[in-house]
Amino acid sequence: MDGDAGAGAEYNSGMRAKTADPGRAVLIAALALPLGACSLPYVPPFTPPPPAAVAHLADSAGRVVGNAVFLQDGGSVRILLDVFGVAPGSNAVHIHEVGQCDAPSFESAGAHFNPDKKQHGTGNPRGPHAGDLPNVFVEATGKGHLEFTAKRVTLKKGAHSLLDGKGTALVLHADADDMRTDPDGDSKGRVACGVIVRAQ
Repeated sequence: MDGDAGAGAEYNSGMRAKTADPGRAVLIAALALPLGACSLPYVPPFTPPPPAAVAHLADSAGRVVGNAVFLQDGGSVRILLDVFGVAPGSNAVHIHEVGQCDAPSFESAGAHFNPDKKQHGTGNPRGPHAGDLPNVFVEATGKGHLEFTAKRVTLKKGAHSLLDGKGTALVLHADADDMRTDPDGDSKGRVACGVIVRAQ
């Protein structure tokens, strides 16, 4: 019995030694995915994080009134936007084709991001622009929140990249987007703008 117990203890000790590193187990599990998969999942610290970007929106006086985060999610980009100190109501939000925000008009951001040369609006049979996003609703407190998955843009390389070429900007408009009127959904003036830049 003593011999058997010793053998069992030695076996159990060996098993503990081999399974004591959970990080190694996670890495092995990640590498065991089918070889046909497009990419490995994000497994810190073994794989790099997916691309990410940010934008800090400032109004015509230079006051920051919003922050946005962009996260690559497969072939799409997840966008999370918070605005504050903004007049209550529904406001259009669009991605514009130039990464430049010159106050007070922000016309330097150019037109909507539209690499496919479509018309504006999800309600337009000839649309939408890649940069068309839902409206953000601002409460009486001046705060608003928007979460949206944009399927026509990317943070990776390519024609639909928000980070290539002249860059892009996120623009908050004075009025709501009607989702059909070309070229801007009748969303009126640009009240805040933030250049979209790669997160550090």
